[in-house]
Amino acid sequence: MRKYFGLILIILLVDQGHTQVLLKNTWIMDQPQPYTELRSNGISNMLVQEFDDSSLIWLGTGSGLSKYNTATQQWTTFSQKHGLGKGGVSAFWVERDVIWVATVFDTTTSLGSFQAGGGLSYSLNGGLNWKHLAQPGNTPVQNTTWDIVVVDSSVWITSFGGGLRVTGSDWNDPDWLSPNFDVVWQTITPDEYNFDPLEYLNHRPFSASYEDGVLWIGTAGGINKSLDQGNTWVNFNHQNQDSPISGNWILAIAHQKYDDKNIIWAATWETTSESEDTSEFRGVSKSEDFGYTWKTCLRGESVYNFAFQDSVVYACAINGLFKSIDGGETWAVFPPIVDYEIDERIYSNEVYSAGVSKPGVLWVGTGDGLASTGDDGFTWKIYRAFKRTGVEGEVRTYAYPNPFSPLRHNQLGGDGHVRFQYNTLNSTRVTLRIFTYAMELVTTVVENKSRPGNSDFTEIWNGKTADGRLVANGVYFYQLILEDDGTHWGKLLIFD
Repeated sequence: MRKYFGLILIILLVDQGHTQVLLKNTWIMDQPQPYTELRSNGISNMLVQEFDDSSLIWLGTGSGLSKYNTATQQWTTFSQKHGLGKGGVSAFWVERDVIWVATVFDTTTSLGSFQAGGGLSYSLNGGLNWKHLAQPGNTPVQNTTWDIVVVDSSVWITSFGGGLRVTGSDWNDPDWLSPNFDVVWQTITPDEYNFDPLEYLNHRPFSASYEDGVLWIGTAGGINKSLDQGNTWVNFNHQNQDSPISGNWILAIAHQKYDDKNIIWAATWETTSESEDTSEFRGVSKSEDFGYTWKTCLRGESVYNFAFQDSVVYACAINGLFKSIDGGETWAVFPPIVDYEIDERIYSNEVYSAGVSKPGVLWVGTGDGLASTGDDGFTWKIYRAFKRTGVEGEVRTYAYPNPFSPLRHNQLGGDGHVRFQYNTLNSTRVTLRIFTYAMELVTTVVENKSRPGNSDFTEIWNGKTADGRLVANGVYFYQLILEDDGTHWGKLLIFD
């Protein structure tokens, strides 16, 4: 496979702590209890499940599949320990109590570093029990599942170099619960050619959607539509229409339905490096006639996902969260997300996922945490994963990410940011200073800052000296002074 199509965002999302792939067809019956907290700040995808008395916010993260119950305000997280595959969640599908999850991890071969599929796991009872399936295909390398849809009793997966695959048997069959039952996958090509992902860009699937009896598959060769569950296909690409999509690499497909509207939205990136068509461009493409004509918007923006609230559309992109109230004619971008109540903010320009729950609450997933707003972004609540300090033998303070790169980590406004986590026992005043290895003062991050007691906090540093210069690579010490609660030291490695 050619390197152009390797998404760099997953590097932020994969949990490097996993070291073992579950055996094929392992059915986890006596699994440990799921975690009751969010375990990762890298949130790649999202799904909102509505019930009469609550909403469930499902999140694909770098440390597993998480859900948040809006009524009870409780977290549940499933990981490899509970039956998922190795790595971070690359795709998932949920309907009622049925859950399908795919994972991805980074691996090194003789040809270099690549992404690999960690297999698929499914649960028929809301996550109480899981069965894990090995990644279908001859090798998991560059065979990574990026989307899942279930059509009747068939499961469709888009596995990039592994192709478009569908289960050849009814997953509602009780035999699926048997540890020895072998799930059969069939490779489907959305055209008349034999499967060859090196030769045909259209055999490299990435996104999928199913709505009103129509199956949509997005590949590196355009958007494919089937009215008969994959027996015949129509392809829409940048080259074969008078009003085409902007580019042929389809990162996401989504449907917006309201009033009498049924709109298909696609995140369409250019494939110029392989197609050699310089007229392709990155942006958003939409169709109101089931794909026969397209309009483009957000030219030049790199979009990952979509979310909808009636006639409003949200586009999750490298440069932030965009919103349109007029069908994509005009767009506004949300300002940086700040939670003033807990003195926290999202230190990332990129937004990977979004969803809307009742009554009109917008949820936003980033590489630096989850946020929600019920008033169109005027106020935000931020949810972050972190290891608590000062409990169960843990240290009173630590820095993360550590090592820290000001040019790569938590980028916002051109600066990178590192967090210093700590807890307070009583109401106090906080001072945080950074020193070189030779104990020369670099800067004072905060001084005599008032903090209440019995809480967890973070302070933020952008890796610069007091006069605004980026510090050199090396080892630095930080000093955290809590008034009437001692002085605490830590070490931080900085590299470009």
